[in-house]
Amino acid sequence: MRGIFSRLATVWRIASPYFRSEDRWPGRLLLAAVIAIELSIVAITVLINEWNNRFYNALQDRNWDAFVYQLGYFCVLATAFILLAVYQLYLNQWLQIRWRRWLTASYLDHWLEGANHYRMQLLGDAADNPDQRISEDIAQFIQLTLGIGLQLLNSCVTLFSFMIILWSLSAAAPLHVFGIGFDIPGYLLWAALIYACIGTALTHLIGRPLIALNFQQQRYEADFRFNLVRVRENSEQIALLDGERAERHRLLMRFGNVVANWLAIMSRQKKLTFFTASYAQASVVFPFVMVSPAYFASAIQLGGLMQTANAFGQVQGALSVFVTLYRNLAEWSAVIERLSGFDASVATARAAAVTPPVIGVATGEGTAISFKDLAVRLPNGVPLVNASDISIGLGERVLVSGPSGAGKSTLFRALAGVWPFGAGTITVPKNARLMILPQRPYFPIAPLAAAVAYPAEPGTFDAARVAELVAAVGLPALASRIEEEAHWNRMLSLGEQQRLGIARALLHAPDYLFLDEATASLDEPAEAALYHLLEQRLGRATIVSIGHRSTLAAFHRRRLAFSREGDRYWVREGSLAPATAGA
Repeated sequence: MRGIFSRLATVWRIASPYFRSEDRWPGRLLLAAVIAIELSIVAITVLINEWNNRFYNALQDRNWDAFVYQLGYFCVLATAFILLAVYQLYLNQWLQIRWRRWLTASYLDHWLEGANHYRMQLLGDAADNPDQRISEDIAQFIQLTLGIGLQLLNSCVTLFSFMIILWSLSAAAPLHVFGIGFDIPGYLLWAALIYACIGTALTHLIGRPLIALNFQQQRYEADFRFNLVRVRENSEQIALLDGERAERHRLLMRFGNVVANWLAIMSRQKKLTFFTASYAQASVVFPFVMVSPAYFASAIQLGGLMQTANAFGQVQGALSVFVTLYRNLAEWSAVIERLSGFDASVATARAAAVTPPVIGVATGEGTAISFKDLAVRLPNGVPLVNASDISIGLGERVLVSGPSGAGKSTLFRALAGVWPFGAGTITVPKNARLMILPQRPYFPIAPLAAAVAYPAEPGTFDAARVAELVAAVGLPALASRIEEEAHWNRMLSLGEQQRLGIARALLHAPDYLFLDEATASLDEPAEAALYHLLEQRLGRATIVSIGHRSTLAAFHRRRLAFSREGDRYWVREGSLAPATAGA
């Protein structure tokens, strides 16, 4: 019972914010309309139950006029039922897409806020495949929540409506066993209750493993799809390494998990379907078995028999809702668990950024970036690099060097505010504009002008200005394709991407530019040309470069060197003599 309440609390935590959001009134009105229609459908079901009595009595009495009237009455009820069913589906789907639109935006905000998506990966990301959770699990959650909720509402209202009818019919059609009548108040209701309880208990016993199996199936499907995408994104490297056979084997191994778990689901669903199908077929005749002795004893007419059987079936069906919904409940439970795990992972990543000890990034009134008692650590707490009482002033040219794995790139991440693991303070001048260019730039699938201008909104910069900069960094052939949309990270070589990265920096003109081996894939003359271009067009900006080439010393006037002392590296002032650190 505690698990049920915990699950319902999770559902409320995920679902309720939408109905308190800026879109709450349309959502509430649509939900109210869907519920009102569901209640109206139950009312029509009650009317049809009463119609059964009159219609079959007219047949038994061979009363033509009553028969024709009841057919007309049924047509009216059927027309109302069809209209309600159609508009309930329409309004339900309208509510689903509005709710999904808001919830998707909310999850994207939480995932992308303050580099949470990055820290989730660093912390191990218990929420695997966030793309699936946002794109598929949210849609399934909304669809299943509305579907199951309406079915439960229907069952509850149906149960209370027909309980009264069935109780009264139990008195009109007393239990007959071997020709002897027994006056047991509400015996038909008790029989339906016992029948449904037995079915529910056996269904849960047989189908319970489906919850875990459905959870695993979604995980394996997402993992297989994710690795297919990785093959597509890295097709060049795989082709150059002749890795197709290895990738095929690796993908088939992951698909093997999909198949094995699916076979387990098949086996369990076969057992569950065997029982539920048997239960459903028995439900057809069970009411007649209970009521027919009274009919053959002439205690009730044919209409009373049919009304009683219908009412019994409605009560039994309402009580058996757990049986009929079990597969949906198992799938719903898995979706809830996945979304709850995603929320927990986001919360953990958010807490990692603010729970002391963390690296603080503060704004100051000066014109220099300074590091005060900075101790950068790995997410598991292992010391990495320390920097204390170091400042980088406006307009400086600083070369950062040191062994691979010393923490140079991680220091830049801490400066960007996405690496909170450690202690100390980094002070950044107020209103200063910073840009960090990694070794492998990112370009969205967009027109080239928008891709270079990223993360600015498309149209922020004049296309002619972007084209001029693309030509200036040594890509004149691309300057004429500025409006062409393509997957630039896949189409261009890493050297060409790095040239576009420099064009992006020139376009945004930051006050502080940090280059994390951002020209390492270019030859030395091309690298020198780009540094001359930066010097010419960003003469007042601070440029800090991570690099290993000795030729970079000519473009910088100061060096920060990483040297190992004990269990960590320290950042110290170094000589601008040619670097000797290996790559």
